[in-house]
Amino acid sequence: MLLKSQDKKLPNTLLRIFLVIIFLYLFLVSIGLMGAAFKGYGKGFAEALLNTTSNSFIGLFIGILATSLVQSSSTTTSIVVGLVASGVITIGNAVPIIMGANIGTTVTNTLVSMGHITRREEFKRAIAGATVHDFFNLICVAIMFPLELATGFLQKFATYLAGAFVLFGGIKFTSPVKTLTKPTVKFIQKFFTSTIDVPYNMGNTVVLIISFVFLFVSLFYIVKIMRSLVVSRIETALHNVLGGSGFIAIIAGLVFTVIVQSSSITTSLLIPLIGAGILTIDLAFPITMGANIGTTATAILASFATGNISAITIAFVHFIFNCIGVLCIYPIPIFRRIPIFLAQGLGNLAFRKRRYAMGYVVGLFFVLPTILIVISKMLK
Repeated sequence: MLLKSQDKKLPNTLLRIFLVIIFLYLFLVSIGLMGAAFKGYGKGFAEALLNTTSNSFIGLFIGILATSLVQSSSTTTSIVVGLVASGVITIGNAVPIIMGANIGTTVTNTLVSMGHITRREEFKRAIAGATVHDFFNLICVAIMFPLELATGFLQKFATYLAGAFVLFGGIKFTSPVKTLTKPTVKFIQKFFTSTIDVPYNMGNTVVLIISFVFLFVSLFYIVKIMRSLVVSRIETALHNVLGGSGFIAIIAGLVFTVIVQSSSITTSLLIPLIGAGILTIDLAFPITMGANIGTTATAILASFATGNISAITIAFVHFIFNCIGVLCIYPIPIFRRIPIFLAQGLGNLAFRKRRYAMGYVVGLFFVLPTILIVISKMLK
């Protein structure tokens, strides 16, 4: 009887693992589609925004808004590097945009957490797990933005490093995740924006709707199936591998992000695990910080290929900013608890009234930066 039970159990387990892989692929495609749709709406607008700043405060909010629109700090920093290299904006004006981009890039995993909105307990954990990244970056900006305005330390340090690395050649990594998902993403976007006869923006709207459908469906089944796959064993394994040392978790987040070339993918993959209760925020937090550092690697390597000292300097500004943030916050327990405490507080609010979470996302990433940019322009 025991052997028969085990014989039945193995195929069921293999089937569930296969289904997790299928829904994980669908989940990654949904993130790619979301980014592609937002870029279709906002990349030109983002370029225009980035091209018009001469004020540090406006630059910060432009960095947030532009990156929220294209959902990629890499896209924003690439545009900024090009503008700096061509002399359109100065390195000093570009630094606040890079800081803003660091905040804006967290919008993707926060949007992913909305996939749990129909299940209150999951949503509470998911929104807390997503926004710990937001609060970490907000705290980093709150500390370093005024320091940079007063001393220019990031620009000075980055300029020194850029001088040492200016002769290095560029190395190009290919993300295996993007390689796997890009054909599907391109096919769906091309079908709705080019193949069928509809206006381009309407096609992007359809792509965005499809991305959210894929996101909700994939998250629902990933969480459901993983719970049935002996959750306690997965949880124990994760904590044994990563939970013993925050440093190991940071390195794991860094290495994975360098491989997939996207902090959004790394942090978004954590959300279903946090929502299901498999991963705690305390364990996810250092992985997120590692992802924050890892996301700068591609831009640094790409900047080497240009041989342009300004391009390399801006790439190093992003790297130094993220490294200093981790070094200032994580080693000190009381500082480390602040973003976790704030994220859990928002999670509790979202548990009671889910509209608070929606208001937070729309307000922080889109409405507030837009209003402040408009006011700043009017006061010029």
